[in-house]
Amino acid sequence: MLIKPAYKLTIGRKVIDTTDEPKASIVTDLRVSLDLDTPADSFSFQLGNVGTFKPQREDDVKIELGYADNGGFTDVMTATVETLEPNLTTTHVAGFSGADALLRTFVEQTYESKTAGAIVRDLADRAGLEVATAEDGITFPAYVVDGRRSAYLHMQELAELCGFDLYIKPDGQLVFEKFLNGKTVHVFEFAKHVVSLDVARTPPLAGLVEAWGESPAGSQGENSWAWVTTDFSGSRGSAGSGALLLRERPALRTREAAATAANAILTNIKRRTLRGNVVTIGRPQIKLGDAIRLRQLADDSLNTLFQVRSVTHRITKLKGFTTTVGFRAINT
Repeated sequence: MLIKPAYKLTIGRKVIDTTDEPKASIVTDLRVSLDLDTPADSFSFQLGNVGTFKPQREDDVKIELGYADNGGFTDVMTATVETLEPNLTTTHVAGFSGADALLRTFVEQTYESKTAGAIVRDLADRAGLEVATAEDGITFPAYVVDGRRSAYLHMQELAELCGFDLYIKPDGQLVFEKFLNGKTVHVFEFAKHVVSLDVARTPPLAGLVEAWGESPAGSQGENSWAWVTTDFSGSRGSAGSGALLLRERPALRTREAAATAANAILTNIKRRTLRGNVVTIGRPQIKLGDAIRLRQLADDSLNTLFQVRSVTHRITKLKGFTTTVGFRAINT
Protein backbone atom coordinates (compact mmCIF):
# COMPACT_ATOMS: atom_id res chain seq x y z
CA MET A 1 0.00 0.00 0.00
CA LEU A 2 1.34 3.43 -0.92
CA ILE A 3 1.56 5.80 2.02
CA LYS A 4 1.69 9.55 1.56
CA PRO A 5 3.50 11.64 4.19
CA ALA A 6 1.57 14.73 5.15
CA TYR A 7 1.67 17.50 7.69
CA LYS A 8 -0.44 20.28 9.10
CA LEU A 9 1.24 23.52 10.13
CA THR A 10 -0.75 26.13 12.00
CA ILE A 11 1.23 29.38 11.99
CA GLY A 12 -0.61 32.29 13.53
CA ARG A 13 -3.99 32.10 11.78
CA LYS A 14 -2.65 30.38 8.66
CA VAL A 15 -3.03 26.61 8.19
CA ILE A 16 -0.93 24.59 5.71
CA ASP A 17 -2.51 21.16 5.33
CA THR A 18 -1.10 18.70 2.77
CA THR A 19 -3.64 15.94 3.34
CA ASP A 20 -5.27 16.20 -0.09
CA GLU A 21 -2.34 17.38 -2.20
CA PRO A 22 1.01 16.51 -0.53
CA LYS A 23 3.02 17.61 -3.58
CA ALA A 24 1.36 21.02 -3.66
CA SER A 25 2.92 22.23 -0.40
CA ILE A 26 5.02 25.39 -0.44
CA VAL A 27 7.21 23.85 2.31
CA THR A 28 10.19 21.99 0.82
CA ASP A 29 12.03 20.79 3.95
CA LEU A 30 10.49 20.42 7.41
CA ARG A 31 12.45 19.34 10.50
CA VAL A 32 11.36 18.92 14.13
CA SER A 33 14.04 18.17 16.75
CA LEU A 34 13.19 17.01 20.29
CA ASP A 35 16.06 16.30 22.68
CA LEU A 36 16.33 15.69 26.43
CA ASP A 37 19.93 16.92 26.38
CA THR A 38 19.27 20.15 24.47
CA PRO A 39 17.83 23.20 26.27
CA ALA A 40 15.01 23.88 23.79
CA ASP A 41 13.35 21.69 21.18
CA SER A 42 13.33 23.30 17.76
CA PHE A 43 11.72 23.28 14.33
CA SER A 44 12.73 24.65 10.96
CA PHE A 45 11.36 24.64 7.45
CA GLN A 46 12.05 26.11 4.03
CA LEU A 47 9.05 28.03 2.71
CA GLY A 48 8.69 28.85 -0.97
CA ASN A 49 8.16 32.56 -1.63
CA VAL A 50 4.82 32.18 -3.41
CA GLY A 51 1.42 33.55 -2.54
CA THR A 52 0.69 36.08 0.17
CA PHE A 53 1.52 34.03 3.28
CA LYS A 54 4.33 35.65 5.27
CA PRO A 55 5.10 34.23 8.75
CA GLN A 56 6.11 36.73 11.42
CA ARG A 57 8.43 36.50 14.41
CA GLU A 58 6.61 35.42 17.58
CA ASP A 59 3.84 33.71 15.62
CA ASP A 60 2.50 30.68 17.49
CA VAL A 61 3.17 27.40 15.68
CA LYS A 62 1.54 24.00 15.98
CA ILE A 63 3.09 21.12 14.03
CA GLU A 64 1.19 17.90 13.26
CA LEU A 65 2.69 15.06 11.23
CA GLY A 66 1.27 11.89 9.75
CA TYR A 67 0.04 10.27 6.56
CA ALA A 68 -2.66 11.48 4.20
CA ASP A 69 -3.99 7.98 3.59
CA ASN A 70 -3.38 6.29 6.93
CA GLY A 71 -4.64 7.56 10.27
CA GLY A 72 -4.40 11.33 10.06
CA PHE A 73 -2.11 13.53 12.14
CA THR A 74 -0.24 13.37 15.46
CA ASP A 75 0.76 16.50 17.41
CA VAL A 76 4.55 16.73 17.66
CA MET A 77 5.28 20.30 18.77
CA THR A 78 3.85 23.60 19.94
CA ALA A 79 6.34 26.41 19.41
CA THR A 80 7.00 30.04 18.48
CA VAL A 81 8.68 31.51 15.40
CA GLU A 82 12.06 32.93 16.37
CA THR A 83 13.94 33.63 13.11
CA LEU A 84 13.07 34.43 9.49
CA GLU A 85 15.76 34.35 6.80
CA PRO A 86 14.36 35.25 3.36
CA ASN A 87 16.22 34.94 0.07
CA LEU A 88 15.10 35.23 -3.55
CA THR A 89 13.07 32.00 -3.75
CA THR A 90 12.59 30.68 -0.21
CA THR A 91 12.36 31.78 3.42
CA HIS A 92 13.99 29.79 6.19
CA VAL A 93 11.69 29.76 9.24
CA ALA A 94 12.84 28.46 12.63
CA GLY A 95 11.67 28.51 16.22
CA PHE A 96 11.64 26.87 19.62
CA SER A 97 9.36 25.13 22.06
CA GLY A 98 8.23 26.60 25.38
CA ALA A 99 11.61 25.79 26.93
CA ASP A 100 12.80 28.96 25.22
CA ALA A 101 10.72 30.93 27.74
CA LEU A 102 12.58 29.17 30.58
CA LEU A 103 15.91 30.15 29.02
CA ARG A 104 14.78 33.79 28.99
CA THR A 105 13.49 33.80 32.58
CA PHE A 106 15.81 34.89 35.41
CA VAL A 107 14.75 34.82 39.04
CA GLU A 108 16.26 35.79 42.41
CA GLN A 109 14.62 33.57 45.02
CA THR A 110 15.54 31.43 48.03
CA TYR A 111 13.20 28.49 48.56
CA GLU A 112 13.08 27.02 52.07
CA SER A 113 11.78 23.52 52.89
CA LYS A 114 10.54 22.97 49.33
CA THR A 115 10.64 19.89 47.13
CA ALA A 116 12.34 20.02 43.75
CA GLY A 117 8.91 19.62 42.14
CA ALA A 118 7.51 22.63 43.99
CA ILE A 119 10.47 24.76 42.89
CA VAL A 120 10.03 23.64 39.28
CA ARG A 121 6.32 24.45 39.35
CA ASP A 122 6.99 27.96 40.66
CA LEU A 123 9.72 28.66 38.09
CA ALA A 124 7.50 27.37 35.28
CA ASP A 125 4.69 29.65 36.46
CA ARG A 126 7.02 32.65 36.37
CA ALA A 127 7.96 31.75 32.78
CA GLY A 128 4.29 31.40 31.80
CA LEU A 129 4.41 27.62 31.22
CA GLU A 130 1.80 25.11 32.28
CA VAL A 131 3.03 22.01 34.13
CA ALA A 132 1.75 18.56 33.18
CA THR A 133 3.79 16.64 35.78
CA ALA A 134 6.27 17.73 38.45
CA GLU A 135 7.18 14.92 40.83
CA ASP A 136 8.46 15.92 44.27
CA GLY A 137 12.01 14.55 44.24
CA ILE A 138 14.43 15.84 46.88
CA THR A 139 13.22 18.08 49.70
CA PHE A 140 15.71 20.93 50.15
CA PRO A 141 16.11 22.78 53.46
CA ALA A 142 17.06 25.65 51.16
CA TYR A 143 17.60 26.04 47.45
CA VAL A 144 18.90 29.33 46.05
CA VAL A 145 17.86 30.43 42.57
CA ASP A 146 20.14 33.25 41.46
CA GLY A 147 19.89 35.50 38.45
CA ARG A 148 23.21 34.39 37.00
CA ARG A 149 21.51 31.33 35.50
CA SER A 150 18.20 30.97 33.72
CA ALA A 151 15.20 29.17 35.17
CA TYR A 152 15.89 26.34 32.73
CA LEU A 153 19.44 25.79 34.02
CA HIS A 154 18.18 25.66 37.61
CA MET A 155 15.52 23.14 36.59
CA GLN A 156 18.18 21.13 34.77
CA GLU A 157 20.31 21.01 37.92
CA LEU A 158 17.31 19.86 39.97
CA ALA A 159 16.60 17.16 37.39
CA GLU A 160 20.21 15.95 37.56
CA LEU A 161 20.21 15.78 41.36
CA CYS A 162 16.86 13.97 41.52
CA GLY A 163 17.51 11.64 38.57
CA PHE A 164 14.56 13.10 36.64
CA ASP A 165 13.89 14.01 33.03
CA LEU A 166 12.94 17.56 32.08
CA TYR A 167 11.14 18.23 28.81
CA ILE A 168 8.21 19.93 27.06
CA LYS A 169 5.29 17.85 25.76
CA PRO A 170 3.87 18.41 22.25
CA ASP A 171 1.04 20.48 23.77
CA GLY A 172 3.55 22.85 25.38
CA GLN A 173 3.27 21.59 28.97
CA LEU A 174 6.33 20.87 31.11
CA VAL A 175 7.27 17.45 32.50
CA PHE A 176 9.64 16.89 35.44
CA GLU A 177 9.67 13.22 36.44
CA LYS A 178 11.67 10.04 36.88
CA PHE A 179 11.89 7.78 33.83
CA LEU A 180 10.77 4.22 34.47
CA ASN A 181 10.03 2.02 31.47
CA GLY A 182 8.47 4.54 29.09
CA LYS A 183 4.95 5.85 28.69
CA THR A 184 4.71 3.99 25.37
CA VAL A 185 7.01 1.30 23.98
CA HIS A 186 7.64 1.41 20.21
CA VAL A 187 8.96 -1.75 18.52
CA PHE A 188 11.75 -1.56 15.93
CA GLU A 189 12.28 -4.87 14.16
CA PHE A 190 15.25 -5.53 11.88
CA ALA A 191 14.34 -5.78 8.15
CA LYS A 192 10.92 -4.33 8.89
CA HIS A 193 11.22 -0.97 10.66
CA VAL A 194 14.97 -0.21 10.78
CA VAL A 195 16.47 1.84 7.95
CA SER A 196 19.83 2.29 9.69
CA LEU A 197 21.28 1.76 13.16
CA ASP A 198 24.36 3.14 14.91
CA VAL A 199 25.37 2.00 18.39
CA ALA A 200 28.19 3.18 20.68
CA ARG A 201 29.49 1.29 23.70
CA THR A 202 31.84 3.22 25.99
CA PRO A 203 33.36 2.51 29.41
CA PRO A 204 31.71 4.20 32.39
CA LEU A 205 33.12 7.54 33.50
CA ALA A 206 33.26 6.23 37.08
CA GLY A 207 32.07 3.34 39.22
CA LEU A 208 31.75 5.23 42.52
CA VAL A 209 30.01 8.57 42.94
CA GLU A 210 30.29 10.71 46.06
CA ALA A 211 28.02 13.75 46.32
CA TRP A 212 28.77 16.47 48.86
CA GLY A 213 26.97 19.45 50.30
CA GLU A 214 28.48 22.33 52.23
CA SER A 215 26.38 22.74 55.39
CA PRO A 216 26.08 20.80 58.69
CA ALA A 217 22.30 20.39 58.27
CA GLY A 218 22.70 16.61 57.99
CA SER A 219 24.12 16.37 61.50
CA GLN A 220 22.93 19.54 63.27
CA GLY A 221 19.39 19.92 61.94
CA GLU A 222 17.78 21.72 59.02
CA ASN A 223 17.93 25.10 60.74
CA SER A 224 21.71 25.02 60.30
CA TRP A 225 21.45 24.94 56.50
CA ALA A 226 23.00 28.43 56.16
CA TRP A 227 26.14 27.48 58.06
CA VAL A 228 29.36 26.48 56.34
CA THR A 229 31.07 23.39 57.72
CA THR A 230 34.50 21.77 57.65
CA ASP A 231 33.01 18.34 58.43
CA PHE A 232 31.19 17.12 55.32
CA SER A 233 30.31 13.67 56.66
CA GLY A 234 26.78 14.76 57.55
CA SER A 235 26.01 15.89 54.00
CA ARG A 236 27.78 13.23 51.99
CA GLY A 237 26.20 10.45 49.95
CA SER A 238 27.80 7.71 47.90
CA ALA A 239 26.79 5.03 45.42
CA GLY A 240 28.66 2.25 43.62
CA SER A 241 32.27 1.14 43.84
CA GLY A 242 35.45 1.56 41.81
CA ALA A 243 36.88 4.67 40.15
CA LEU A 244 35.72 7.74 42.07
CA LEU A 245 33.76 10.74 40.77
CA LEU A 246 33.13 13.64 43.17
CA ARG A 247 30.18 16.01 42.83
CA GLU A 248 29.95 19.01 45.14
CA ARG A 249 26.66 20.89 45.09
CA PRO A 250 25.76 23.58 47.66
CA ALA A 251 22.09 22.55 47.50
CA LEU A 252 22.86 19.07 48.92
CA ARG A 253 22.55 20.09 52.56
CA THR A 254 21.40 16.74 53.98
CA ARG A 255 22.70 13.19 53.86
CA GLU A 256 19.43 12.01 52.25
CA ALA A 257 19.67 14.59 49.46
CA ALA A 258 23.32 13.73 48.82
CA ALA A 259 22.55 9.98 48.70
CA THR A 260 19.71 10.54 46.22
CA ALA A 261 21.96 12.69 44.02
CA ALA A 262 24.82 10.16 44.12
CA ASN A 263 22.50 7.34 43.01
CA ALA A 264 20.99 9.52 40.27
CA ILE A 265 24.39 10.54 38.88
CA LEU A 266 25.67 6.95 38.94
CA THR A 267 22.56 5.70 37.13
CA ASN A 268 23.09 8.35 34.45
CA ILE A 269 26.74 7.30 34.03
CA LYS A 270 25.81 3.64 33.62
CA ARG A 271 23.03 4.32 31.11
CA ARG A 272 25.34 6.37 28.91
CA THR A 273 27.64 3.39 28.34
CA LEU A 274 25.26 2.07 25.65
CA ARG A 275 23.59 4.55 23.34
CA GLY A 276 22.78 4.96 19.68
CA ASN A 277 20.56 6.22 16.88
CA VAL A 278 18.01 4.36 14.79
CA VAL A 279 16.40 5.69 11.61
CA THR A 280 12.96 4.52 10.55
CA ILE A 281 10.16 5.62 8.26
CA GLY A 282 8.25 8.53 9.76
CA ARG A 283 6.69 7.68 13.12
CA PRO A 284 5.23 10.85 14.65
CA GLN A 285 3.85 8.86 17.60
CA ILE A 286 7.33 8.56 19.16
CA LYS A 287 7.81 11.15 21.90
CA LEU A 288 10.17 12.09 24.69
CA GLY A 289 9.23 10.01 27.71
CA ASP A 290 8.78 6.89 25.57
CA ALA A 291 10.90 3.78 25.08
CA ILE A 292 11.82 1.64 22.09
CA ARG A 293 12.36 -2.11 21.87
CA LEU A 294 14.80 -3.45 19.27
CA ARG A 295 14.11 -6.93 17.87
CA GLN A 296 15.71 -9.51 15.57
CA LEU A 297 19.15 -7.89 15.56
CA ALA A 298 22.22 -10.08 15.05
CA ASP A 299 23.71 -8.81 18.34
CA ASP A 300 21.27 -10.29 20.82
CA SER A 301 22.39 -7.92 23.59
CA LEU A 302 20.67 -5.13 21.64
CA ASN A 303 17.30 -6.90 21.50
CA THR A 304 15.97 -5.12 24.55
CA LEU A 305 14.35 -1.95 25.84
CA PHE A 306 15.93 1.51 25.52
CA GLN A 307 14.97 5.01 26.62
CA VAL A 308 14.14 7.56 23.92
CA ARG A 309 16.51 10.49 24.42
CA SER A 310 15.90 12.41 21.20
CA VAL A 311 13.53 12.40 18.24
CA THR A 312 14.09 14.12 14.89
CA HIS A 313 11.28 14.11 12.34
CA ARG A 314 12.07 15.26 8.82
CA ILE A 315 9.92 15.57 5.71
CA THR A 316 11.41 16.55 2.36
CA LYS A 317 9.99 16.34 -1.14
CA LEU A 318 13.03 14.34 -2.23
CA LYS A 319 13.39 11.77 0.59
CA GLY A 320 9.93 11.67 2.15
CA PHE A 321 9.28 11.26 5.89
CA THR A 322 11.89 9.81 8.26
CA THR A 323 12.24 9.69 12.03
CA THR A 324 15.60 9.39 13.82
CA VAL A 325 15.49 8.23 17.43
CA GLY A 326 18.41 8.72 19.80
CA PHE A 327 18.35 6.13 22.58
CA ARG A 328 20.32 4.88 25.56
CA ALA A 329 20.28 1.90 27.90
CA ILE A 330 17.74 1.51 30.69
CA ASN A 331 18.87 -1.70 32.41
CA THR A 332 22.54 -1.57 33.35
